[in-house]
Amino acid sequence: MVIPREPFDKAQGYSHERSRVGLRRDYTPTPQITKAYLLGLLHDATSRKNAYRISTKSKLFAELIQQGIKDLGRKAWIYKEGKDRNLWIIEFSKSLIKDFQVSNKEEKLDYIRGFFDAEGGIAKSENVRFYIYFCQKDLNDLLEVKNYLNLVNIKTGIVHNPSKRIDPNYWRFFVSSKSYRDFAIKIGSLHPEKLKILRMKI
Repeated sequence: MVIPREPFDKAQGYSHERSRVGLRRDYTPTPQITKAYLLGLLHDATSRKNAYRISTKSKLFAELIQQGIKDLGRKAWIYKEGKDRNLWIIEFSKSLIKDFQVSNKEEKLDYIRGFFDAEGGIAKSENVRFYIYFCQKDLNDLLEVKNYLNLVNIKTGIVHNPSKRIDPNYWRFFVSSKSYRDFAIKIGSLHPEKLKILRMKI
């Protein structure tokens, strides 16, 4: 089957994503770093007096966040934590997202994406049943992101505590297998590893 393409738009120029005949109609543009995305990403961040610190094992992801913050008109710094640790820190001023609140649909999608990149889990091995989940110790935060997913018709399971013995304040819910494709298209990820896996579901 030949997938139809949009007419070529000269104003867009050329890149590895485009050709003379235009974009494929099933092509999903890579989301951008926004304030809403960063707000979601902060669920796995630490806070200093005037700055937030986000940690990641992916240098590429760290550089992507840094560039996104620069595109928002601010500076961000990257450094490796420890000589023998594969851990990268991105630090940026709290003033960037001061008083920012998620309001419209697009911001909610960006917020979910950031939350997923920070606190979301995904099956990485082909030898296990595929899954997508969200986890968080703050139950209200988790219920909020679950509600946002439901608003865009992405089905989710019940919020539950995996083990009260291990951690009674740890909460999690799974995305329904019926919504994997919708999740990959509507939410996706900016994390290189998660993005690669999700694109296989489109």
